[in-house]
Amino acid sequence: MSLKNSVGLVAKKVPRHHYDYMYELHGSPFQRLMIAEINRYYPVHLVVMDAAKAFISGGPDKGPEVEPSLMLASTDRVAIDAAGVALLRVFGATGLAKKPVFQLEQIRRAAELGVGAPAAEAVELVPLDEPGREAAERVRGLLGEG
Repeated sequence: MSLKNSVGLVAKKVPRHHYDYMYELHGSPFQRLMIAEINRYYPVHLVVMDAAKAFISGGPDKGPEVEPSLMLASTDRVAIDAAGVALLRVFGATGLAKKPVFQLEQIRRAAELGVGAPAAEAVELVPLDEPGREAAERVRGLLGEG
């Protein structure tokens, strides 16, 4: 989610060179680790995630759709991605490894690199209304679980 957005910062090719960095990234068994490492090299001040609708399988642009009807915001890319994964699980997402959220490769590596929250216990959920409180309780229950 927010960590993957950083891939757009990486040039496919450097001018006057022929090496295709996107081919390497997308063909690598270490893709998730590489995505985490891209995030190490620049700060963010705010991440806003539109969770009004989401695909729970098949994505990123097709498949069964759910409507969490939420907006998430954070200064922490790891925390917002962890909350996003937990939220997708709340809505029955398939295709996500059944590991605890902070053991998922991309989130684990980004946390190790100091990109954001080091563990589920460091993620603070601050709901602004009653639907947000209900969602936060459900997400909190899944943040540390597989």
